[in-house]
Amino acid sequence: MRLQLIFGIHRATHRIGLFIQRRAPGFTQAEAHILCHLHEAGDSSIGDLHQAFARKRSTLTSVLDRLDARGLVKRELSPRDRRSFVVSLTRTGKKNAAKIHALLESLEVGVLRRSDRRALRAFDQLVRGLEEIATLDRKAMD
Repeated sequence: MRLQLIFGIHRATHRIGLFIQRRAPGFTQAEAHILCHLHEAGDSSIGDLHQAFARKRSTLTSVLDRLDARGLVKRELSPRDRRSFVVSLTRTGKKNAAKIHALLESLEVGVLRRSDRRALRAFDQLVRGLEEIATLDRKAMD
C-alpha cells in the first residue's frame, strides 16, 4: 500500500514552516505556533501547551526558553498549583503573536476559500483519526 496521508501532511507542515520563515523571519515554526496558541487561548499551563502541540517536554521547554529570552513570553508559578507554571504573552509578545496569527490566518483563509465544508470535515476527521491512532500506539509503547 502506498502512503496516502503521511507524506502529504509532512509536506504541508514543512511548507507552513517555510511560509513562516518567509513572512516572519526570526521565528521558528514551533515558536510561531506557540505564540498563536497563546494569542487565541490566553495564558496557558505547560501541560496545556504540551497537549496542544504533542511536543516532547524538553523540546517545548527549549522553545519557551527562547521566547522567554527574547521577552515574548513569561513563565510564572501557577496560583492554583505552585508546582506548575503558567505561560503568558508579554506586551511585545502580544504584538508579535498578533502579526504571526494574522499571517497564518491569511494562509488558512486562502485554503478554506478553495474548499467546501465537507472537505474540511473530512480533513478534520482524518487528522483526528491519525492523532488518535498514533497516540494509542505511543501509549502501548509506554
